[in-house]
Amino acid sequence: MSILIKNGRIFTAADDFTADIFIEGETISAIGKNLNASADQEIDAKGKYVFPGGIDPHVHLDLPFMGTFSSDNYETGTKAALYGGTTSIIDFAIQVQGNSLYSAVEEWNKKSEGNAYGDYSYHLAVTDFNDQTKEEVRLLIEKEGITSFKTFMAYKGALMVDDGQMIGLMHEVKKRGGMVTVHATNGDMIDHLIAKHQSEGKMSPLYHYLSQPEVTEAEASGRFIDMAEYTDVPAYIVHLTCEGALNQVRNATRRNQKVFVETCVQYLLLDASLYEKPGFEGSKWVMSPPLRQPKDQATLWAGINQGLVNVVGTDHCPFFMEQKEMGKDNFAKIPNGHPAIEHRMELLFSEGVKKGKISMNKFVEVTSTNAAKIFGMEKKGSIAIGKDADIVIFDPDEKHVISAKTHHHNCDYSGYEGWEVTGKTKTVLMRGQVAIDNDQVHIKKGYGRFIKRGTASKVI
Repeated sequence: MSILIKNGRIFTAADDFTADIFIEGETISAIGKNLNASADQEIDAKGKYVFPGGIDPHVHLDLPFMGTFSSDNYETGTKAALYGGTTSIIDFAIQVQGNSLYSAVEEWNKKSEGNAYGDYSYHLAVTDFNDQTKEEVRLLIEKEGITSFKTFMAYKGALMVDDGQMIGLMHEVKKRGGMVTVHATNGDMIDHLIAKHQSEGKMSPLYHYLSQPEVTEAEASGRFIDMAEYTDVPAYIVHLTCEGALNQVRNATRRNQKVFVETCVQYLLLDASLYEKPGFEGSKWVMSPPLRQPKDQATLWAGINQGLVNVVGTDHCPFFMEQKEMGKDNFAKIPNGHPAIEHRMELLFSEGVKKGKISMNKFVEVTSTNAAKIFGMEKKGSIAIGKDADIVIFDPDEKHVISAKTHHHNCDYSGYEGWEVTGKTKTVLMRGQVAIDNDQVHIKKGYGRFIKRGTASKVI
């Protein structure tokens, strides 16, 4: 199968030019002006933007969490991602404390195999580091192509590791060529504040936010950064939300340390005033870390342009309102998570590029190219000869409204209900096949496949 995309305005992380793209099989084979190529299918992209398929390196599909499961599975979640122009995701295979790392991989393989529309990989969330899991780190990197290992500094008794386990994991991962990523919030302090608010009868969603003040994230980020500097491991902070935490990263650059940083689209666009909505409405935005203040949004946008924030993901972890209502009388029992996988790229384009906050090249960098480089996805993240033909054809001027009535998430509400955006994903190619065209799916469940990834580096 061959496809010729003609006359599109092509954007990469570095370039902006009008040309044709010739695709043979799964990969890009030629790029140039007025290509004289005979193709099985021709797509005219005149007047459209053409850029690499998005990579969302932070999603939770079919995740067991807080007594329930996130409502998107590999079928619905990767399909929704494709509708928004995201062609690859990285999920989190989470070790159950006391079990092996490989048992987590086996569990996530059952969820993913034969069900994904887009390509996928895993981070391995380490909740119990010991002599057995130490050996598994080597095997996962060398044999399975799973090269990133997530740690939690919160959720004591379920996910959290102590600083001794963190240091041990960092030493081993560094030795084997991997990367350590972190949920950086001070779990002990958060647990103390949760108990304090509960004892005072303060049970509304607002107190989820007030139990995780900025200092809990800033302190944990700084502690993680110091441990990463000590062990010299490639390090990545997931879903960073606030000025205090980013300042810890900024300070680390003064000793020539590089720490990769991801934020999420909700932290750029939404703020904590949503928790003050009447009744239980604020539960829609209960996530960890919580939404912050407008000054933190300004810091994150600046951090993107300063090169301190490298990736914009979603932390997509949706729940139905019926599930959220498990915490109707106690904010600490509200399942934490937010549906966003479908709208990340259109929102970031509309609110970032169209409003002059970031360039189109920076948009490509933070939605695709940097994630591919950081996480060793060698065939992804760029429009270049030999790369996978994961390509988005995008109308930069079409306006549309986000709504739970029309989104493809398996979720009965939207955190962006009624939000008008400018810019619409029109056609998505997934490894050389038309996957989405004019709001219709053209590939079958199971087309997506696992991505074995290369070793990590501090350099991108």
